[in-house]
Amino acid sequence: MPEPDKKTLDKLKEKTARLSIISNSGLVLLKFVVGIAIGSVSIISEAIHSSMDLVAAVIAFFAVRKSAEPPDQEHTFGHGKFEDISGLVEALLIFVAAILIIYESVIKLLGEEPEHFTPELLFAGIAVMGFSALVNWYVSLRLMKVAKQTDSIALESDAWHLRTDVFTSLGVFFGLILIRLTGITLFDPLFAIGVAIVIMKAAFDLTKRSLSDLMDQSLPKADELRIKEIICEHASEYAGFHELKTRRAGPEIFINFHLVMPKELSVEIVHDLQDHLESDLKLEYPRSIITIHVEPCNEGCERCGSFCTYYKKKQPDK
Repeated sequence: MPEPDKKTLDKLKEKTARLSIISNSGLVLLKFVVGIAIGSVSIISEAIHSSMDLVAAVIAFFAVRKSAEPPDQEHTFGHGKFEDISGLVEALLIFVAAILIIYESVIKLLGEEPEHFTPELLFAGIAVMGFSALVNWYVSLRLMKVAKQTDSIALESDAWHLRTDVFTSLGVFFGLILIRLTGITLFDPLFAIGVAIVIMKAAFDLTKRSLSDLMDQSLPKADELRIKEIICEHASEYAGFHELKTRRAGPEIFINFHLVMPKELSVEIVHDLQDHLESDLKLEYPRSIITIHVEPCNEGCERCGSFCTYYKKKQPDK
């Protein structure tokens, strides 16, 4: 089955980001209504936390829409870095959420009097938190699947945002169940602190990836090695290549290198080889933007490809 084209993938990203906004809006409204109706500060706090997820979902939605726009006069390399900026902002929001969770949990642990929960509060809280966890888990799975398929850091960040809500909801959910069974209210803040530590690790990873893309860090060594392998599959048709440079901007990958060609060859033959190289690279990296700078070879070698040292290393000894 052929790979979906860029337009199809961009529509899928936007549709999935819209789903996140709809689900978050419904859960925020539900938590606020139930929390205010029964006077539960913990559920209202969860509603505020979910409001941050809604903000993150809106940021991700506009980021994927903007990144899908074609290059223009002011952004000749496209708008892919809008997703990297979105990912960084969302990662920082996850850090803020984790810090707030730890702060509120410590306040509860150091409180002079334990919090008292009525049976109505416990059952309502268990039901709301369980439903919230299920909905956010489903939506986060959808977001993560599409994020991996489209290489979208904005959707991946949004997925992790919902995972934080899943973990906090489950923390409250099981904490309330244990409180109902044991009467020990300290389970609530202890669960929350453990959850906060887990989601801070996810926030750190997202921050690291977003910053590396914004700083034009090269692709991982494994990817650059694979790019060299693809280029060297045509080693018999050129004299050598060098100055390989790679970077990422959101879902887009940029690949630049210099290709050394025998100076006797016609422009048409050189152009055909460039097209073949670009086609082969795009099979492996469909969202890549490739720039090949051609240089003439003046060495007078009898066999083209002799300068491709990587290619020579791959050949079996005769």
